[in-house]
Amino acid sequence: QVQLVESGGGLVQPGGSLRLSCAASGSISSIYVMRWFRQAPGKQRELVAAIDIGSSTNYADSVKGRFTISRDNAKNAVSLQMNSLKPEDTAVYYCNADIRTDYTRNYWGQGTQVTVSS
Repeated sequence: QVQLVESGGGLVQPGGSLRLSCAASGSISSIYVMRWFRQAPGKQRELVAAIDIGSSTNYADSVKGRFTISRDNAKNAVSLQMNSLKPEDTAVYYCNADIRTDYTRNYWGQGTQVTVSS
């Protein structure tokens, strides 16, 4: 059974940095696209960043130039480096990935809270 486990959330002051990590475990053949989503209170879940198996990336306009997504294929892991954090970045951040075992399906992590506040 595949699991995605996030780590690295917490409380940070505006302008600070955090690094989120997500590791996939289980009987994995391949991991295609890996993504980070976030959901703020009262808002819809939104895509923050994505990286494909060839390490091509895309970002939400709101985080371009501040966040960097990367992956380690050998460790089945994805990270999100978040710099110049703003209060509006406060949300629960979720790891998401398209993973092939016997077949390909989409998986979600449990989420990690990021709070940007002074």
